[in-house]
Amino acid sequence: MKDGIHPNYGECKVTCACGNTFMTGSVSKELRVDVCSKCHPFFTGQQRNASARGRIEKFNKRYKKEAETTEK
Repeated sequence: MKDGIHPNYGECKVTCACGNTFMTGSVSKELRVDVCSKCHPFFTGQQRNASARGRIEKFNKRYKKEAETTEK
């Protein structure tokens, strides 16, 4: 390998939006992420749909109206 062309690989502190922090290896010293294994729905088994709640309610309301009109 050539000298001087590769970045320095070292310890990196990762901070999640949920507050979880952990150490990993990277060329950066610090990373900030939106989701991690402590808060990701795939690992927790819970779905985070708080931001989509309005869209879900709007869809359910529209679907309910269509279902009622087709049943009559």
